[in-house]
Amino acid sequence: MVAANDDNGRVLFSDGDITDPIFYRSSIKPLQATVSLEAGADLPPEHLAVACSSHSGFPVHVAIVSAVLRRHGLDREALQTPPDRPLDPAADRFYASRGDTARRRVFHNCSGNHAGFLAACVATGWPVDTYTRADHPLQERVIELVADATSTTPFPLGIDGCGVPTMRGNVRGLATAFARISSDPRFAAVADATHRYPSLVADSQRPDGLLGRWWGGPVKVGAEGILAVARHGVGIAAKSLSGNGSVAAAAVLAAADRLGMLSPAQQAGLAEVAEPPVLGGGVRVGSLVLD
Repeated sequence: MVAANDDNGRVLFSDGDITDPIFYRSSIKPLQATVSLEAGADLPPEHLAVACSSHSGFPVHVAIVSAVLRRHGLDREALQTPPDRPLDPAADRFYASRGDTARRRVFHNCSGNHAGFLAACVATGWPVDTYTRADHPLQERVIELVADATSTTPFPLGIDGCGVPTMRGNVRGLATAFARISSDPRFAAVADATHRYPSLVADSQRPDGLLGRWWGGPVKVGAEGILAVARHGVGIAAKSLSGNGSVAAAAVLAAADRLGMLSPAQQAGLAEVAEPPVLGGGVRVGSLVLD
């Protein structure tokens, strides 16, 4: 399913049933980070990018998460992300080679997002030990903003893998929200941070990280094959029914191409994202091509 909308919610392109219900998962982190910022969290652009991230656990990601916490008088023990290993195998091997084989909360790909939540709680005086609950003032503001930005009722709520509430909607609503992120001054800070620092929002190798390097606007992945991007008041969101993130990235680029939003340089730079390689016996034997 893929939808391209403008910031008024008008559908510019669609494929599949764009009103089928999905949980937004991590794709709404720029909205969550906006709530943290508006609550008073002190997040310079690099820190804000990590607050929007589903990071891969490289040292730079872990260092910035720790810096956000220290900046607000907290340490890693305040995080309520599940203990985990780094998302990227190379990052995991890096720590293991130095004798660090433990599962840690800071390694979880959502730890930057949670650090932003905790910073907001410190700034506002909200409880820090219950920040993941749906009835916490912070999460109530997130739910309200997601409903407003997507123009979609965000219920029933789910619980994301990191423990915070995740809202239900559809790719049409997600595309509308991202269109607004790229055009509404309210979201200028998260739009700028995600645009400028895609390797902090993801890494430099994942399809969403590569897309972020070339796209020229906000890019955010969500679990189970969700991806949303935006530029100049146009948002594109895709959900892969197989849960494959590479398929979602290819669908986003196909929609962008249909709308004339890709320059020749972008098409060349993103060729392997648009048509992901298929491997056989460890070598490339073909490409995934969307109908």
